Amino acid sequence: MNGLSTVLILVGLFLAGGVYSFHKQQMPRSVVVLLAIGSVLALAAGVLRIEGIWE
Repeated sequence: MNGLSTVLILVGLFLAGGVYSFHKQQMPRSVVVLLAIGSVLALAAGVLRIEGIWE
């Protein structure tokens, strides 16, 4: 696992925590959805880099 994969996964987890927090604060649904999409994309990119599929 290289540094970029680690950073992408950590950013994805950070954004996932933001999704939970924003949902609990009853922020607008569009903000929560955009944050969730960003979280999924960051996590997927990190995992794909670990697997060597996307370098």
